[in-house]
Amino acid sequence: QVQLVESGGGLVQAGRSLTLACAASGSIISINVMGWYRQAPGKQREFVAHITRDNIAYFADFVKDRFTISRDNAKNTVHLQMNSLEPEDTGVYYCNAGVKTRYNDPYSNYWGQGTQVTVSS
Repeated sequence: QVQLVESGGGLVQAGRSLTLACAASGSIISINVMGWYRQAPGKQREFVAHITRDNIAYFADFVKDRFTISRDNAKNTVHLQMNSLEPEDTGVYYCNAGVKTRYNDPYSNYWGQGTQVTVSS
Protein backbone atom coordinates (compact mmCIF):
# COMPACT_ATOMS: atom_id res chain seq x y z
CA GLN A 1 0.00 0.00 0.00
CA VAL A 2 0.93 3.64 -0.37
CA GLN A 3 0.65 6.39 2.23
CA LEU A 4 0.80 10.13 1.63
CA VAL A 5 1.45 12.22 4.73
CA GLU A 6 1.11 15.98 4.68
CA SER A 7 2.61 18.48 7.10
CA GLY A 8 3.10 22.21 7.43
CA GLY A 9 -0.42 23.50 7.72
CA GLY A 10 -1.48 26.00 10.33
CA LEU A 11 -2.83 29.45 11.10
CA VAL A 12 -1.21 32.41 9.39
CA GLN A 13 -2.03 36.06 8.83
CA ALA A 14 -2.91 37.38 5.40
CA GLY A 15 0.14 38.33 3.39
CA ARG A 16 2.40 35.79 5.10
CA SER A 17 3.83 32.54 3.80
CA LEU A 18 3.45 28.86 4.53
CA THR A 19 5.11 25.75 3.14
CA LEU A 20 3.33 22.41 2.89
CA ALA A 21 5.17 19.14 2.60
CA CYS A 22 4.01 15.70 1.52
CA ALA A 23 5.92 12.45 1.78
CA ALA A 24 4.91 9.28 -0.01
CA SER A 25 5.87 5.89 1.38
CA GLY A 26 5.07 2.23 0.88
CA SER A 27 5.37 -0.12 -2.07
CA ILE A 28 6.37 2.50 -4.63
CA ILE A 29 7.90 1.65 -7.99
CA SER A 30 7.43 5.10 -9.51
CA ILE A 31 5.46 8.31 -9.06
CA ASN A 32 4.49 10.30 -12.13
CA VAL A 33 2.60 13.38 -10.92
CA MET A 34 2.56 14.82 -7.40
CA GLY A 35 0.41 17.74 -6.44
CA TRP A 36 -2.02 19.55 -4.21
CA TYR A 37 -5.75 20.10 -4.07
CA ARG A 38 -7.73 22.08 -1.54
CA GLN A 39 -11.24 22.16 -0.17
CA ALA A 40 -12.77 25.18 1.49
CA PRO A 41 -15.77 24.81 3.82
CA GLY A 42 -18.93 24.22 1.83
CA LYS A 43 -17.05 23.99 -1.48
CA GLN A 44 -15.84 21.22 -3.73
CA ARG A 45 -12.23 20.08 -3.74
CA GLU A 46 -10.24 22.01 -6.35
CA PHE A 47 -6.89 21.69 -8.06
CA VAL A 48 -4.07 23.90 -6.78
CA ALA A 49 -0.86 22.73 -8.43
CA HIS A 50 1.03 19.67 -9.56
CA ILE A 51 4.46 18.78 -10.84
CA THR A 52 5.56 15.99 -13.14
CA ARG A 53 8.49 13.69 -12.64
CA ASP A 54 10.38 15.89 -15.13
CA ASN A 55 9.68 18.95 -12.94
CA ILE A 56 7.08 20.54 -15.19
CA ALA A 57 4.68 22.45 -12.96
CA TYR A 58 1.06 23.46 -13.48
CA PHE A 59 -0.93 25.88 -11.35
CA ALA A 60 -4.53 26.91 -10.93
CA ASP A 61 -5.31 30.39 -12.18
CA PHE A 62 -6.08 31.65 -8.69
CA VAL A 63 -2.48 30.99 -7.62
CA LYS A 64 -1.40 34.06 -9.64
CA ASP A 65 2.32 33.39 -9.25
CA ARG A 66 2.03 33.30 -5.45
CA PHE A 67 2.79 29.59 -5.06
CA THR A 68 5.71 27.43 -6.13
CA ILE A 69 5.89 23.65 -6.18
CA SER A 70 8.91 21.39 -6.04
CA ARG A 71 9.62 17.69 -5.62
CA ASP A 72 12.41 15.34 -4.69
CA ASN A 73 12.13 12.15 -6.73
CA ALA A 74 14.67 10.31 -4.59
CA LYS A 75 12.72 11.02 -1.40
CA ASN A 76 9.22 10.86 -2.93
CA THR A 77 8.36 14.25 -1.50
CA VAL A 78 6.61 17.33 -2.81
CA HIS A 79 6.51 20.82 -1.34
CA LEU A 80 4.13 23.71 -1.90
CA GLN A 81 5.50 27.13 -1.02
CA MET A 82 2.60 29.54 -0.58
CA ASN A 83 3.32 33.27 -0.47
CA SER A 84 1.06 36.31 -0.11
CA LEU A 85 -1.66 34.17 1.41
CA GLU A 86 -5.21 35.46 1.38
CA PRO A 87 -8.21 34.52 3.55
CA GLU A 88 -9.66 32.87 0.42
CA ASP A 89 -6.80 30.37 0.56
CA THR A 90 -8.24 28.88 3.74
CA GLY A 91 -9.11 25.21 3.50
CA VAL A 92 -7.88 21.68 3.86
CA TYR A 93 -5.00 20.98 1.52
CA TYR A 94 -4.65 17.45 0.19
CA CYS A 95 -1.60 15.85 -1.33
CA ASN A 96 -2.21 13.77 -4.45
CA ALA A 97 0.06 11.41 -6.35
CA GLY A 98 -0.05 8.99 -9.24
CA VAL A 99 1.83 5.91 -8.05
CA LYS A 100 2.88 2.68 -9.69
CA THR A 101 3.15 -0.15 -7.15
CA ARG A 102 3.84 -3.01 -9.58
CA TYR A 103 5.83 -2.92 -12.80
CA ASN A 104 3.01 -4.17 -15.04
CA ASP A 105 0.25 -2.14 -13.40
CA PRO A 106 -0.89 1.36 -14.39
CA TYR A 107 -0.45 4.37 -12.13
CA SER A 108 -3.10 4.67 -9.42
CA ASN A 109 -4.29 7.82 -7.71
CA TYR A 110 -3.58 8.28 -3.99
CA TRP A 111 -4.60 10.97 -1.51
CA GLY A 112 -3.29 12.15 1.81
CA GLN A 113 -5.48 12.87 4.82
CA GLY A 114 -5.19 16.61 4.40
CA THR A 115 -3.70 19.47 6.39
CA GLN A 116 -5.63 22.54 7.50
CA VAL A 117 -4.53 25.97 6.32
CA THR A 118 -6.25 28.95 7.89
CA VAL A 119 -5.48 32.50 6.76
CA SER A 120 -6.76 35.28 8.99
CA SER A 121 -7.50 38.78 7.74
